[in-house]
Amino acid sequence: MVVTALECVLALLVLAPLAIALGASARASIIVYGASLLLTLALAIIALLVLLGHGPAAAVTLPLGLPWLGAHFRIDALSAFFLLVINLGGAAASLFALGYGRHEEEPARILPFYPAYLAGMNIVLLAADAFSFLVAWEVMSLTSWALVIAHHREPENLRAGFVYLLMAGFGTLMLLLTFGLLAGGSGAYDFDTIRAAHPSTGIAALVLILALLGAGSKAGLVPLHAWLPLAHPAAPSHVSALMSGVMTKVAVYGFIRIVFDLVGAPAWWWSMPVLALGAASAVMGVLYALMQRDLKRVLAYSTIENIGIVFVALGLALAFKAHAMEAAAALAFTAALLHVFNHSLFKNLLFCGAGAVLAATGERDLEKLGGLIHRMPQTAFVVLIGATAISALPPLNGFVSEWLTFQAILLSPQLPSWGLKLMVPAVGALLALSAALAAACFVRVFGIAFLGRPRSDAAVAAHETDSNSLAAMYALAALCFVAGILPGLFIDGLAPVTQMVVGHPMPAQGSIEWLSIVPIAESRSSYNGLLVFVFMTVSGVLGAFAIHRLASDKIRRGPAWGCGYPDAGPRTQYSADSFAQPIRRVFGTLIFSARETGEMPPPGSTAPARLTVTLRDPVWDALYAPIAAFVAFAAERLNLLQFLTIRRYLSLVFGALVLLLLVLAIWP
Repeated sequence: MVVTALECVLALLVLAPLAIALGASARASIIVYGASLLLTLALAIIALLVLLGHGPAAAVTLPLGLPWLGAHFRIDALSAFFLLVINLGGAAASLFALGYGRHEEEPARILPFYPAYLAGMNIVLLAADAFSFLVAWEVMSLTSWALVIAHHREPENLRAGFVYLLMAGFGTLMLLLTFGLLAGGSGAYDFDTIRAAHPSTGIAALVLILALLGAGSKAGLVPLHAWLPLAHPAAPSHVSALMSGVMTKVAVYGFIRIVFDLVGAPAWWWSMPVLALGAASAVMGVLYALMQRDLKRVLAYSTIENIGIVFVALGLALAFKAHAMEAAAALAFTAALLHVFNHSLFKNLLFCGAGAVLAATGERDLEKLGGLIHRMPQTAFVVLIGATAISALPPLNGFVSEWLTFQAILLSPQLPSWGLKLMVPAVGALLALSAALAAACFVRVFGIAFLGRPRSDAAVAAHETDSNSLAAMYALAALCFVAGILPGLFIDGLAPVTQMVVGHPMPAQGSIEWLSIVPIAESRSSYNGLLVFVFMTVSGVLGAFAIHRLASDKIRRGPAWGCGYPDAGPRTQYSADSFAQPIRRVFGTLIFSARETGEMPPPGSTAPARLTVTLRDPVWDALYAPIAAFVAFAAERLNLLQFLTIRRYLSLVFGALVLLLLVLAIWP
């Protein structure tokens, strides 16, 4: 299996020079995206076979890389699950790109990097030694950076690429230090040797912090999220779908592989920084999303929220595992994995929907959309499914994974550590707040973009997207639906991963009557997605029937109410800013230093009144701006060195040499 998977990855890498040779022709787009679709589907099938136990876990060592190490590759249950997530997302994005790619102005800047990006993510998951892992991580980072600046003529995209490159370099440095500590003085960088080494308590704690910084910066955890809302909107939409729905999952895999698999048994306090960062990311991410007008930036910030939910569940799994509460650890870990899978589906779907809207209107500003449900009815339908799923509303899949996370939180009173007893309920409250705000956020997105009247000429002239793009979105929407009404099948599919990582699977759900899921015990909680779906469908049909049959026949149809204005134009509609205003006034002043400035024209003037809202990113102001200012200050001072005379250069070198010799002489 691993050899076949590597052959598929090699074929993806071969597509990169082929795309350069084919140039910017329409045939190049079809060949690259079509071949990427087939290869990612093949990789997804391999991963599914390993996960379901029909293919054995296998390893291979190739004579590549470091001469004394070689390149180790392996597929086990953990890597198989993430391979399935990454390649399902890759296949959907490639199918979408078969239609969406026709709108690209410069396909030659995207096509060579797209398959290489997919290959880089796959190699990270297949790598079984630190060298291969880090090289593949860099390939993934550099190819995605090239895709972020594909539309390089827009200055904000270049800034996004610069910030992304800095944060990617920081993350790789942290992971390099992580593996350096894990390998110790032996220099054995293969995962089997690292796993058997059992580092000391202090080293293990340092590894946890470095892994949080390294993987967390790629995943978008607050406060390491600065690059994510800049880079994801800058990239082409099918690449944004991959970066947001898929690449962040590679970062989650890296964290799980290091902290749950390579380091050894966790200490109970390890869960506290993970829970704190996860909860902060969940709340801050959705609050950021609610304040945005750019459709793709809303989705990017929403990814931060969902990554926070995943890390909350992982923090719970660490806490339960440290206290030998195996069943609870299995529940929390399953919730994390299921949310990883679910988020890859609905975030991929929503970014594809944003791409369809962008291709049809050329607009990402919510204030310039509106009424698209009449012009793009199929896109509106699938985006509605994605919005419902990400808002964690039953019977779709987002509800199930968040419900499982809350079930794990409800087990926290059994934890013996008082710190966790106090902390976990607070984290649960923040998670509940983020879930409510997420529903408000996506009601705002769908209502402003697809309902009401068009707010611009571009929205008036919009048309339905192409069949390939619709096929990709329908496939993702169908998976969201199936995972929501039959979650037991997916939970049972995750059992090998949970068994491998926490040593205990969740109880088998497939044998429970009526396809219910019972995460702990039937007396405490159970859920049946199929029955909820049937109830909602029957209720809706009966309600509609009753309204049409029993309501008064004296119905008058007219234009929607326009706040009392005689001219019911688009300007009288509820806007994205007005929708966010109540929440901004509650949270914005404290968290975002929000300021509202009104400008009223003098009496008799026909100039419009204006309301200007300014928001500040507290994390950027407190963390990144001082660092940037210090670097600029130091660079300005060091810049003087390039204007020294030869005599001063020689004096400087002599002084440095004397200083080094003194250090060596004094060093014990």
